[in-house]
Amino acid sequence: MENVANEKFGNAKLHNVLVKVAQYLVLTLIAVFLAFPFFLLIMRSFMSQVDINAARIIPSKFTLDNYRKIFAENNYFLYIFNTLKVVVFNMIFVPLSASLCAYSFARLNWKGREFVFSCVLATIMIPGTVLQIPLYSLFYKLGWLGNLKALTIPAAFGGGAINIFLLRQFLKGIPKELDEAATIDGANIFKRYLLLLPLCSPIIIYIMVGTFSSGWSDFFGPLVYLSGSRENYTLAVVIYTDSLSGQLATASLKMAAGAFMSFFPAILFILYQRRLIDGIMVGAVKG
Repeated sequence: MENVANEKFGNAKLHNVLVKVAQYLVLTLIAVFLAFPFFLLIMRSFMSQVDINAARIIPSKFTLDNYRKIFAENNYFLYIFNTLKVVVFNMIFVPLSASLCAYSFARLNWKGREFVFSCVLATIMIPGTVLQIPLYSLFYKLGWLGNLKALTIPAAFGGGAINIFLLRQFLKGIPKELDEAATIDGANIFKRYLLLLPLCSPIIIYIMVGTFSSGWSDFFGPLVYLSGSRENYTLAVVIYTDSLSGQLATASLKMAAGAFMSFFPAILFILYQRRLIDGIMVGAVKG
């Protein structure tokens, strides 16, 4: 009996090991499949056009000529600076304005609070393209077309319904005893808000990284609102227009431009992936 039990235990253990090996093998193949296009993009950004025409995967000789051309000849530093102005402004004001709204919904009692919050959530279901015409008309009347105001100032007013929702759920998970203790010590509403803000750092970091990624790669908004004002173009728009006009005539130049666009969001995710996962998990549990 003991030998039979040991044999069954050994078979079960071997089965578990084989299942885990199969799972890791499948996940590895999926990871390679998903990462290969990005790897090819990076490799070809360091290739000459001759290597690309030869369909090489690894350059015969690594070269920085493609990057040198797009930055030196096309003045891409200006467009990088424009993009950074937008994303840095939004990274500050999106979580700030969203946290103010979320604090009101989560910690303050006022008439109609739940109804207003429901209306805010309902805006998530409105496609962004539906709002483009009224927003364009509004920005035209305000004189914001052709400059970066249309891409920055709206971030200071609410920060987006999904960000308000995430911060509200997180705040609702923080014990209200903190507010009560602060109130006893004489803290007003604003001081209580400042007290809770550092505790929301996981979800705030998640929102900031998401804001950076979306702002850095945003194409449609800058294309619509900055049309006709090249000196204010963001990087995504200028890469598109230069590809159409022939300034990025070769595939190697387009690969270099695309690789540079992908570089910063990828690095940001690698640096903060643990904090991003923690922010989502904690927000989900506390919500």
